[in-house]
Amino acid sequence: MYFDELALSDEVLDALWDMHFDTCTPVQEKTIPVILDRKDVISCAQTGTGKTAAYILPLLTNLAFDDHDPDKLNAIIMAPTRELAQQIDQQMEGFGFYVPFSSVAIYGGKDNGAWGNQVSGLQKGADIVIATPGRLLSQMNIYDVDFSGVKYFILDEADRMLDMGFYDDIMTIVRKLPKDRQTIMFSATMPPKIRQMAKAIMHDPVEVQIAVSRPPETIHQRCARLFEAQKTGFVQLALQGKEMKKVIIFAGKKQRVKDLTRALRTLKIDARAMHSDLEQNERDQVMLDFRNGKIAVLVATDVVSRGIDVTDVPLVINYDVPHDPEDYVHRIGRTARAENKGEAITLVSPDDAHYWNKIERFLKKEIERIALPEALGDAPTDDEYATRSGKGCSGGSRRFSRNRGAHPRTSKGPNRGARPPKAKPRS
Repeated sequence: MYFDELALSDEVLDALWDMHFDTCTPVQEKTIPVILDRKDVISCAQTGTGKTAAYILPLLTNLAFDDHDPDKLNAIIMAPTRELAQQIDQQMEGFGFYVPFSSVAIYGGKDNGAWGNQVSGLQKGADIVIATPGRLLSQMNIYDVDFSGVKYFILDEADRMLDMGFYDDIMTIVRKLPKDRQTIMFSATMPPKIRQMAKAIMHDPVEVQIAVSRPPETIHQRCARLFEAQKTGFVQLALQGKEMKKVIIFAGKKQRVKDLTRALRTLKIDARAMHSDLEQNERDQVMLDFRNGKIAVLVATDVVSRGIDVTDVPLVINYDVPHDPEDYVHRIGRTARAENKGEAITLVSPDDAHYWNKIERFLKKEIERIALPEALGDAPTDDEYATRSGKGCSGGSRRFSRNRGAHPRTSKGPNRGARPPKAKPRS
């Protein structure tokens, strides 16, 4: 489906034209009409499916058609991390270039100027607030923020926010919002706690399920069967003799990240850690240095598996097997971006066999196995894997709309003809 076929405002369509966006992704095709119809929506869609545009485009259109108070906050978009809030803010600038709405991003950091701009945006009633839960709650605790005009409440990566412990913060914010509002929730997974929150804050939501995409063929996926004690040695040997450049290693817990980073640095490998214990300015500096090639190896928790756009990562190593196939897809999706090729290696201990089997069943194929280097000793036996729920990475067999009227465009798609006169840009 083309964007022209949706009841989006002319100003939004003009911005899409300028950005060379013509065709909807599946999540956009299914979600935008429901949001335009002002129904509550809960959408299960992973990062990289175009979900940000799926709620920004109808939000901007609904604001254009709404009777709303221009001096009050009209919409709140919640995101789990500063990085995602910044990306949403950047996309808002592009999609909203021709609309007369203001937005402000509220997130943590030690930039005093940013704090002042955030306070000003809240006090003066920016149309759209993009915020992390903790920072918005901090502002609410210090200043008297008027939420009486909020008509739209959007939660992006809701599962990640709950994993990070933001449930109570979100519910505190929700209690300040008008009950007569549209609530939109996007989540990459749909665990029971997400459904519990949806039941508490949403009214008869429409559920949109987008199947998790499998990794592209441009990612060369491999696995190694080994004991936990052999993992660090394997990583050392895997990186030896290579021109190390932008390698990401994912570990399941932040303490594992810290321990592994120290071990690699002891082995003279230029590694830095990324986890939630770091101050925001430290995280920003690590990511900046990694993007600029000043850091060879980034050891991280899943805090960077979603929402971080680094286009030239040739290798991802899963030090620990993720427990969900969705998390596996997100992790290895950090490589082979922007039409590049990439490699993903997962280290599978006997205790990880059950989770690895789930991932291979989801992928509908057996991942190529790497022979364990002789220097690391003997690998676990088939029996040691079989007793832990399967034959993962063993080479053996397994179980396997609302209608607002037509827009003045008579043709559809990329060849729809000359673009109409642009709306006046916002000041």
